[in-house]
Amino acid sequence: MKPLVSIIMGSTSDLPIMEKAAKILNEFKIPFEINALSAHRTPQQAMDFSRGAYDRGIRVIIAGAGGAAHLPGVMAALTPLPIIGVPIKASISIDGWDSILSILQMPPGIPVATVGLDGAQNAGILAAQILATGNKEILETVKAFKVGLEKKIVKANEELSDVKFEYKVN
Repeated sequence: MKPLVSIIMGSTSDLPIMEKAAKILNEFKIPFEINALSAHRTPQQAMDFSRGAYDRGIRVIIAGAGGAAHLPGVMAALTPLPIIGVPIKASISIDGWDSILSILQMPPGIPVATVGLDGAQNAGILAAQILATGNKEILETVKAFKVGLEKKIVKANEELSDVKFEYKVN
């Protein structure tokens, strides 16, 4: 089984966030790999990785980074594949805003789809949706996931009907 999605992060300290993408891809039965690469500490490895990703069968890269958060942008500069950036609130972060803006504010020609702060779960879902455009099996899995989300809200509203307050009218 060859991976279709690559989850990369600047450091293994990002794993507690990035594993949320892995859990979604695993749930959707989409083969993936996980690697630590650093735009700053291993620039040559990051460059070789991004340039060779397509030939290895990768179709989407999810790149998480904190602080200056250059990893997603470096990936986007070096590969034609779609990159999903996950800004991470790291220990050196300025409330996560440095990561968000570093990933979000890419120059023209270097797009990075950016999810919310620590939003690796949404990155995994977005990767699945990208792959679903050319794969009916993944498309059906994504559709079923969306139906499940709807059912959770319907159930939540049913449970809210049992919440009692003196002036609550529904």
